[in-house]
Amino acid sequence: MRLEPVIGLEIHVQLKTASKMFCGCSNRGEFEPPNTTVCPVCLGHPGTLPVINGQALAFGVLIGRALGCRIADRSKFDRKNYFYPDLPKGYQISQFDLPIALGGKVNLEITGKGGETRQVTTRINRLHLEEDAAKLHHAADRSSSLVDFNRSGTPLAEIVTEPDLRSPAEAKAFLQELRLIMRYLGVSDADMEKGHLRCDANISLREIVDEPREEGWAQQLNPKTEIKNLNTFRAVERALEYEIKRQTGLWLDSKMPTVQSTRGWDETRGLTVEQRTKEEAFDYRYFPEPDLPPLNLHDIEGLLDRPLPELPDERRRRFMREYGFTPADARTLCDAKEMSEFAERVMSELDEWISSSKADGPEPLTPERRVRLVSGWLLTKLRGVLSERKIGLDGTEMTPENFAELLSLIHTGQVTGPSALTLLEEMVDTGADPSIIMKEKNLGRLDDDDGLRAIIANVIAANDKAVNDWRQGKENALQFLIGQTMKATKGKADPEDVRIRLTEALDNG
Repeated sequence: MRLEPVIGLEIHVQLKTASKMFCGCSNRGEFEPPNTTVCPVCLGHPGTLPVINGQALAFGVLIGRALGCRIADRSKFDRKNYFYPDLPKGYQISQFDLPIALGGKVNLEITGKGGETRQVTTRINRLHLEEDAAKLHHAADRSSSLVDFNRSGTPLAEIVTEPDLRSPAEAKAFLQELRLIMRYLGVSDADMEKGHLRCDANISLREIVDEPREEGWAQQLNPKTEIKNLNTFRAVERALEYEIKRQTGLWLDSKMPTVQSTRGWDETRGLTVEQRTKEEAFDYRYFPEPDLPPLNLHDIEGLLDRPLPELPDERRRRFMREYGFTPADARTLCDAKEMSEFAERVMSELDEWISSSKADGPEPLTPERRVRLVSGWLLTKLRGVLSERKIGLDGTEMTPENFAELLSLIHTGQVTGPSALTLLEEMVDTGADPSIIMKEKNLGRLDDDDGLRAIIANVIAANDKAVNDWRQGKENALQFLIGQTMKATKGKADPEDVRIRLTEALDNG
């Protein structure tokens, strides 16, 4: 028996609006004391009337368009009835049969363990708007719970995929791409660990056969298991891996699931725990929200006219086409919107700095050399410095213009690699101009031939053992002598120049 996973996702995206979905309360309650950003509407007091948040509606339509969905002509809100302590009204205002968007797809490029890539398309079933529930805070011993209603009424966009994903790795990659799209659109911070992006994963297994048993069998879907409490990308991947093993065991024992069910993910124990049999739509007794009118979306002025920004996949392809970045570098740069924008401004500034510099580089700044220079210092050196300081680009005042100036100093040989790294660290810390730092700290390249010869002579004289090792054919001895010379010059000498001069001095000695 050969089995394959069939995976679909239900994702809730917390929208970054100023106010809540159906009232004027602040939508930043997560930063405020508990139960302070509330009002009679979001607390569900009798006699209150909801009002649709126009910005949330615009964000929902924008997301739908970015995912290639068809925006509905007519949409409406419905009451989804169920009781839970964090649901003050006893129902949730959501959308059932007339969501704002249908269809759509997300194309992914998945990299395998061996470095091979393949294209995966995940279809979108629907996108609808709804309000969030409050937040429960449980005591450590589960003896009591407290409710914070600040989150109650927060606008959510729920995105439901078709069951097109076939592995935990694909599900994780889809979520990461969706998060990036939300950030490029500016509709959500989509921080999973802060609850801005929440995911329920649906999974079942089905048997793979060489020949379909009957018409349409290949599209067979078995009863699914919904996994909840997934608050990191890694948790999504681990939970699905566990469920595949658990359900495979059931199939091998001829005890495959026959009803839909809901299980919770226990991060500590690394397993899923049965919660309940999954509800069907009729369990929620949906009916149209009587206090909100139906929406004719195509008749709302300006709702469909807002231009779409450049999305992550488009930017990756343009970076490869326009600048010559490799696919891997383009993906890494565009995985953070701020980094891609920083890189683009650096590219536009670099040519101007090089052309205005009075010094000539050791070789022309060809497009290939330029992209290697930018990607090397952005993706290796700068990311390393930021990682050491545990900050992002928004944590430094360094400008793309100053970073481009640093690269021009490197290209024209006015500063060596080690000194350039010292300059970069100071730029990240202070935001200062690299040429000013270079002068103040005397980090410019050492061009004194006589001075460098004297330093090399002193290094050779002070390291008899390394010199003898080199004469005996031990190549690592030369690296030691180069290191001692670079240390003596405080990194201001060019390492390749030092190597050549050291070799000449040793040969002549």
